Amino acid sequence: MEITAFSLEGKVALVTGASYGIGFAIASGLAKAGAKIVFNDINQDLVDKGMAAYKEAGIDAKGYVCDVTDEDAVQALVKTIAEEVGVIDILVNNAGIIKRIPMCDMTAAQFRQVIDVDLNAPFIVSKAVIPGMIEKGHGKIINICSMMSELGRETVSAYAAAKGGLKMLTKNIASEYGEFNIQCNGIGPGYIETPQTAPLRERQPDGSRHPFDQFIIAKTPAARWGTTEDLVGPAIFLASDASNFVNGHVLYVDGGILAYIGKQPQ
Repeated sequence: MEITAFSLEGKVALVTGASYGIGFAIASGLAKAGAKIVFNDINQDLVDKGMAAYKEAGIDAKGYVCDVTDEDAVQALVKTIAEEVGVIDILVNNAGIIKRIPMCDMTAAQFRQVIDVDLNAPFIVSKAVIPGMIEKGHGKIINICSMMSELGRETVSAYAAAKGGLKMLTKNIASEYGEFNIQCNGIGPGYIETPQTAPLRERQPDGSRHPFDQFIIAKTPAARWGTTEDLVGPAIFLASDASNFVNGHVLYVDGGILAYIGKQPQ
């Protein structure tokens, strides 16, 4: 295989919720591999912040305001992107939320909101881009699935349910549209260093690690948190021709957590 199999030159990539964090990192990586980047976020302020960040990184991205849970708005977005940039070749369903609430304290409305953003939205956006991919004769869909596609944990019942569903939606899109040369795979990030997780990694006044930081390091064979850069290579692989016979797979980028039973108590 030639290294050009990893090139995304001339491809149009939509990364949802990519104004910052993991989505921004993945979109930036796809751009460096040659893709034209389009992204959305829930409001103009976030889109403006994203546009400024891409500009600072030297990336010519195009941002749109769109609620990915609104089917009509998503259909309109995909049509606009096709007219203004080109038909979408690569979709990364990155937009998501989490509500850390014990299950018995969580309302059904809160549960539904997480399911709506983390599971219904990837269905809505994938459904909107697949016809264009069929017409083009190829397409790549990457769902950000999380380790919670496989594991449960306190306070994340809705998130785990949504991500488990997203894992199976990934497999089903692969099953239903593989014959059209569309590959749908997932990336399951482990615990990643982001501004949102920074407080959990701060040293305590006595110099010791934060208890949650200690917990993650002990559970991770790599003995560290992941970085957003760790997700870029897997995303480029799954977005490129190098993965043309990889379909319905979830690639866990977790430093080995899912392979590890944990340390024996001393």
